[in-house]
Amino acid sequence: MLKVSGVHTFYGAIEALKGIDIEIGAGEIVSLIGANGAGKSTLLMTICGSPRARQGRVFFEGEDITDLPTHEIVRRGIAQSPEGRRIFPRMTVLENLQMGSIVAQPGSFDRELERVLTLFPRLKERINQRAGTMSGGEQQMLAIGRALMSQPRLLLLDEPSLGLAPLIVKQIFQVIQEINREQKMTVFMVEQNAFHALKLAHRAYVMVTGKITMTGTGAQLLADPEVRSAYLEGGH
Repeated sequence: MLKVSGVHTFYGAIEALKGIDIEIGAGEIVSLIGANGAGKSTLLMTICGSPRARQGRVFFEGEDITDLPTHEIVRRGIAQSPEGRRIFPRMTVLENLQMGSIVAQPGSFDRELERVLTLFPRLKERINQRAGTMSGGEQQMLAIGRALMSQPRLLLLDEPSLGLAPLIVKQIFQVIQEINREQKMTVFMVEQNAFHALKLAHRAYVMVTGKITMTGTGAQLLADPEVRSAYLEGGH
């Protein structure tokens, strides 16, 4: 479904991604783990066209999307729930979800809204509340729900557990698993919580300073001594 081939991304003169090669098949959950500053979020943003890959190509369902504007990439069926949530704080929950549905098929809003509110019952309770007054966990649910409203075939999740209480983290990961299983949604997830990310993933990649250094199934990387030492036992 998604192929990133030889991608180099820069911020000015600083090279953030140094020849990234990854592939994600339809129906998979693929996790990307790595230390803070490794370039994980930059990869997700490069897939969405901002910043642009200076070298290499990004393909989605066989189409080269490297140079497309971000709104056209979203129309192709890719949606991102960004790091830090970036909801519209002065808008209500419903208005945020409406913003997510702008590129969806006409006439699909009510059906998709019902689906999101079934996944996240808390949002239904808060439907007319200003998003900025909600808890961090509720805002994360809203960010994911807003992305789902565009009817994506590929969902990009950037640090979905960041700053959340363990109980909320468990709920978020259960929903990710559910949308993958029930809706056949393909998910590419960047996550610092390596244990949860690898436990959930069919496959995973490890990124270190802008390069992919390891790949394997989630179970293989969970059992790998190097991964355990660096990411699962208090290492960096």
